[in-house]
Amino acid sequence: MTTTTKPRLLSLDFFRGLTVAAMIMVNNPGSWSYVYPPLEHSKWNGCTPTDLIFPFFLFIVGVSVPYAMGTKREDPAQHRSLILHALRRAATLILIGLALRLIFKFDFTHLRFPGVLQRIGLVFGIIAVLYIKTSLRTLKWIFAAALLGYYLLMTVVPVPGFGPANLEPETNLGAWLDRLVFTTNHLWASSKTWDPEGLLGTIPAVGTGIFGILVGSWLRRKDVDNGVKVSWLFVYGFFSIILALIWDLFFPINKSLWTSSFVLYTGGWATVGLAACYWLIDVQQRTRYLTPMVAFGRNAITAYILSALVPKLMSLIPAGGLSLQAWLNEKVWNNIFTPYNASLAAALFLVFLIWIPMAVMYRRNIIIKI
Repeated sequence: MTTTTKPRLLSLDFFRGLTVAAMIMVNNPGSWSYVYPPLEHSKWNGCTPTDLIFPFFLFIVGVSVPYAMGTKREDPAQHRSLILHALRRAATLILIGLALRLIFKFDFTHLRFPGVLQRIGLVFGIIAVLYIKTSLRTLKWIFAAALLGYYLLMTVVPVPGFGPANLEPETNLGAWLDRLVFTTNHLWASSKTWDPEGLLGTIPAVGTGIFGILVGSWLRRKDVDNGVKVSWLFVYGFFSIILALIWDLFFPINKSLWTSSFVLYTGGWATVGLAACYWLIDVQQRTRYLTPMVAFGRNAITAYILSALVPKLMSLIPAGGLSLQAWLNEKVWNNIFTPYNASLAAALFLVFLIWIPMAVMYRRNIIIKI
């Protein structure tokens, strides 16, 4: 735990915080039977606003890399320590992701190995090493190779035991690989035959991280006017979205498969969103009313961990013959609102609960790092 006065890109903190708050909200409705469609994931192909949240996280991780490592990267003598630090951080994220699944129910036999933090850890470790040891031009080639290579793997390579390549949930190449490596005991409990954070999908997810690195490197440049930076970011963002919609015609936008078109589509929107935030916040200095989201953004991993722990604790605390979580849903939210709004109110209440310690830490200028 550290206190810091180091200048930060305020728009990135805001954008990260907004993404964290949205993640907490969509992951914790009062009832999964009453969720507004935009707050649900797509059933398979397609992209809802909720589907943007995870790729935005990876994009933001990528944007942060040049700001965290750019200066030291220029000195080859520091490469070894930078890489070791990045790999340690990646391993820590993966271990935290696994620990959160074991803390309330220690069942290693059925422990799901893939997961959100696990994917973030893997992607961060890979893109950090690539950023340290390669040029931006090489990163662009790796980005293109990752997206095109994944497209060919998923649409050309036959699936052992099933036949021709396909993009169905249980019979695509990624699902086959996950069952082979993890076995069905260690996959997503809702399916047990495939996993939305599967192993093969790490390839295009690395592409999302590299997308962020390229945007972060552009924003970090001192020799380019801010107006030019933002203008080109909007151009690149919308061009990426258009290219994704074209690619969607034969390689559908799909979060669970993390298709190449999904990388371009979500990366495009993330670029547009961050460009708008950068222009308004860092350039135009419109910084009023940012504190709630910036507080989340300064300690995003802490907020993520609390979002996994607090609902579990609320389900264990007794209240009026029910758990505290059930009591609030039944006696409070459902008595005030219609079912859909009651479910949303429960989610927003949890966002507020987790925001309280984030606000205290923000006021005290405390950032918990891993």
